[in-house]
Amino acid sequence: MALKIRLARGGSKKRPYFRIVVADARNPRDGRFIERLGTYDPLLPRDATERVRLDAERIQHWLSKGALPTDRVHRFLDAAGIMARPARNNPNKGKPGKKAQARLEAQAAAAEAAKQAPAEAPAPAPAQPVEEVEAAPAAEAAEAEADTTAAAE
Repeated sequence: MALKIRLARGGSKKRPYFRIVVADARNPRDGRFIERLGTYDPLLPRDATERVRLDAERIQHWLSKGALPTDRVHRFLDAAGIMARPARNNPNKGKPGKKAQARLEAQAAAAEAAKQAPAEAPAPAPAQPVEEVEAAPAAEAAEAEADTTAAAE
């Protein structure tokens, strides 16, 4: 029989309260358990003494019988000094997923293309002076008006 020291949820909706129990690993989370070893109230502040209560003597007894704590309970036991928890290192946790990496590569390629495009494009032709551009339509309008007045006479 595989024994686990784990959390069993109690409390009402949106008001969680957990019992720390030793149970057969095959039983459901909130199902039958062998013994209650403590409580955990996540709604209390982190520095409150009543947040996590453990029966250290009984926990030691069940650990000697081969019960394995879950990760969350292992953290509680480490904080209480009952059982040391080894440090973990997951270097891949901070890396973006496959889709995010593909998006970053596409953005980098687009930025590189944008940098190369202005260097390859020919220099634009100098713009015509503004005075000449404005004078040309005015001259055409004056000629058209002169033609209409001459035809009317």
